[in-house]
Amino acid sequence: MAKEWYKNSFIMMVLSAALFIGGYFFLRLAYHMSDKMPFTQEIILIVLGTLATVLITAMLLNKQTEVELEKEKNVKFLELKTQTYLRLIDNLEEIVKRRVVDEEEVNKLMFNTHRLAIFASPSALAEYQRFLSVFNKKTDDGMVSIDDANQLSQSLARLTVLIRKDLIGELDDNRGYNPENIKEQILSNAVSVTIKK
Repeated sequence: MAKEWYKNSFIMMVLSAALFIGGYFFLRLAYHMSDKMPFTQEIILIVLGTLATVLITAMLLNKQTEVELEKEKNVKFLELKTQTYLRLIDNLEEIVKRRVVDEEEVNKLMFNTHRLAIFASPSALAEYQRFLSVFNKKTDDGMVSIDDANQLSQSLARLTVLIRKDLIGELDDNRGYNPENIKEQILSNAVSVTIKK
């Protein structure tokens, strides 16, 4: 959707400059014409200062509002992305707990696939495809054995590494966390927590 002309920053800057230059020459002319009348020049200077203050304040408020709206949009997007990832993990947990892969669970996974297509990063989508390949191979008989659950957990751990990177990778970078250390820790946790027969 195209921006309205008054929301375009470049057009607003050009109009502001034209107003400022035109106003300057008008007030300069008025200033010299009014030098014979008492206090007229001072009043014109007050008007010029007020107009400049209002114009600068309006431009700053406009930019601040734009930044706040962008920030709010990013927060909402992150919330939706997080909910989508958590829903996927919850669905997989239900499948492993029930040990049965029925049509309802497959439908949930199918729709999660479409949700992920909207929100996930390309690397997370590629890893999710690999996870689905493992999932389909391990559950083709409609059951989830203990060995299947452990292998699904390890495959999900690899996906979790990319989910974390997608959601909070920038925060990890800002805090100086090493992505390789995080990856090793997540994969190590998945291996150490296995279901015993």
